[in-house]
Amino acid sequence: MSVAAGNKNHLIRLIAVVLTGILAGPVRHGFGTNFTRDSAPGFWLQLWADRSVRCHFYRASRSRPGHAASWAIVAGGAVAGFGWWLLGRYGQRRVSIAAAVANPCAPMPAGTTTIHALLQIVTVALGSPLGREVAPREMGALGAGMVARKLRLLEDETRTLIACGAGAGLAAVYNVPLAGALFSLEVMLLSFSWEKTLAAIMTSAIAAWTATLGLGDESQYHFVSSALPHSFLWWAILAGPILGTGAWLFRKATSAARSRVRSNWQMPVFCLLGFSLLAILSLYFPELPGNGKGPMQLALSDGLPLSMVAVLLVLKMVVILAVLRGGAEGGLLTQGWRWADWSACCSARSGSSASLAVIKAASLWWGRPRFSPPPCRCR
Repeated sequence: MSVAAGNKNHLIRLIAVVLTGILAGPVRHGFGTNFTRDSAPGFWLQLWADRSVRCHFYRASRSRPGHAASWAIVAGGAVAGFGWWLLGRYGQRRVSIAAAVANPCAPMPAGTTTIHALLQIVTVALGSPLGREVAPREMGALGAGMVARKLRLLEDETRTLIACGAGAGLAAVYNVPLAGALFSLEVMLLSFSWEKTLAAIMTSAIAAWTATLGLGDESQYHFVSSALPHSFLWWAILAGPILGTGAWLFRKATSAARSRVRSNWQMPVFCLLGFSLLAILSLYFPELPGNGKGPMQLALSDGLPLSMVAVLLVLKMVVILAVLRGGAEGGLLTQGWRWADWSACCSARSGSSASLAVIKAASLWWGRPRFSPPPCRCR
């Protein structure tokens, strides 16, 4: 009887893992690409829809009129300020992914989490400089929690499944199953076992594969392979700690900006001011709005002038801190990559930026060992 019961438990856990991966896969369809392309008009949305953005972003942004896009950015500030203020005032208390993993008995509220994710996608589509990768992680974790409670898993099993769901959402959006599994283990669970590792890999792989059924097997960023001189290793050794320190300072600055947010009348006012600043700057620097996928790809392919890289590095940091101080939510993954990438472009131009990409990304992860979730302000 005990053997049969053990086999039944293993089967239930396997079903939970498979269902979590299947539920996380379509998140990329709704939150990664199609929702923003079909719902938010404007220039920056068109850039997302155009898959050749990585080649033509810079020239296209300089050739399009900016006033319509600026008004869309201001509208995004109004949506962000009033949306999150009303959600905090009238919605259920929001439970972050980290809180759900720490205490599986306190589930993520479906309505609040979904609206919170939709607000992130809508505001990024309207020009917010923040990323959109947090929303799929939250929806993946929400689906995993529902599956765990439906199948009546134990507390530790539920914790593992929620972490795997968050990693699966990341894997689905960026088409990176291994990174999604590592995110689940090293960032969310902070523990290792063969069973947890297998669950993380399976959920991320299934989610990434499910997402490719509708959107194709395409990489988010494209790297150009080239032969590197041996002297590049010395540059990598010297630049790694410097860029890692920059990433650490980036995290400290963004955390400080978020800690000053108040869920009262200040949120719509400061959000509108922050997005208005972004709208004004976008008239002169059209590369600032959006989650930054286009400029990131150009930086990787050595397609941005050095002077423009330096200016964008400073201005992007200013607008990110401004909208975070206002209360807008969103991811900082792409922004952290861009910070490391553009910093490296400013510090060394001896080789192509694509050749430096591995060192930049590695330094970012070294400087950001944990994805610190935004503080819960929904009361």
